[in-house]
Amino acid sequence: MEDFSAKFVSQKISKTRWRPAPTAALQPPELFATGSWDNEENKISIWSVGDFGSLGPNGEYQGEEPQLLCDIRHHGDVMDMQFFDQERIVAASSTGSVTVFRHHQNNQTLSINQRWERAHCHVDPNTRSCGGASCTGVICNNPEIVTVGEDGRINLFRADHKEAVRTIENADSSTLHAVTFLRTTEILTVNSIGQLKIWDFRQQRNEPSQIFSLTGDRIPLHCVDRHPSQQHIVATGGQDGMLSIWDVRQGSMPVSLLNAHEAEMWEVHFHPSNPDHLFTCSEDGSLWHWDTSMEVSEKPSFFHQGGRSTTFLSHSANQSVISAWLNNNPTKDRMEITNLVPNQTLSVNSLDVLGPCLVCGTDAEAIYVNRHLFA
Repeated sequence: MEDFSAKFVSQKISKTRWRPAPTAALQPPELFATGSWDNEENKISIWSVGDFGSLGPNGEYQGEEPQLLCDIRHHGDVMDMQFFDQERIVAASSTGSVTVFRHHQNNQTLSINQRWERAHCHVDPNTRSCGGASCTGVICNNPEIVTVGEDGRINLFRADHKEAVRTIENADSSTLHAVTFLRTTEILTVNSIGQLKIWDFRQQRNEPSQIFSLTGDRIPLHCVDRHPSQQHIVATGGQDGMLSIWDVRQGSMPVSLLNAHEAEMWEVHFHPSNPDHLFTCSEDGSLWHWDTSMEVSEKPSFFHQGGRSTTFLSHSANQSVISAWLNNNPTKDRMEITNLVPNQTLSVNSLDVLGPCLVCGTDAEAIYVNRHLFA
């Protein structure tokens, strides 16, 4: 934790997201958003990290804590959250609604820009009444927003449209936990029985174009992320804490299964510009940095330094491609794994990474920021 600045916020944090940098920007991100859960009143909050933090005379990190710029009440638990653009944030609620908030940077306030009520709900077949179902996942690809939920429904929204552009009712008979874009017209969902499904919005039929699954036990998958430059490589994590790497071009099973956390994995993220690095967080209170960028021969097999323990896990891959995540070259048959928060006890629910910066949120009512990931 020596590289982290901590902020205790008196709220359990369910989601943390960096505001995306402008296209031409070279400086590190300065703003991030958080969403809370399991509190009497939940909030969406915007925080500044500005240009804080420096190295002290002995090389130790001296960080100032993040500063709250503004917040706004959120009805229900924040189940997922994504920046839509520089000003707007899309939040998924346990009430089933999806809300777009606008951050007004001139006076540092948040307002509701748009809301889709009951985007997700359980419909009673007898009365046709609509009961609550959580919206569990949201992903944005301007101008489009895709949501998934407990009701097994997929919605395709467009910003500034009052109604869904497309809805796939009963897309899944089980809970959909997360969603990501594979391409402009294709999304990938993960569900509570260990399946990945690809959906192509160009097709009119309401069925997946491909289905992948973990063999044997139907272990729920909670999170998914796509490799930023090689769109066929996908990472997932689930209830058993395992990290699974998939190649959606072939086969129906994972390429690699990696022993990871001791409890549910809540989020997995490839580094957006340095995808040899991947990050996962878990109910067990750990936050792991997976590094496939270095040759194993250059590194010791185990070391313990500065409160961090590092181990290597070998992984099997059944083909060799350019990506280290799928490579079966013997010299790259291992990866370095570092637990960034070795003393954490309560769940690390969410993380986000951008440039040299990482932010995570916990059930310990704290947010942690590291602005020197690769130092």
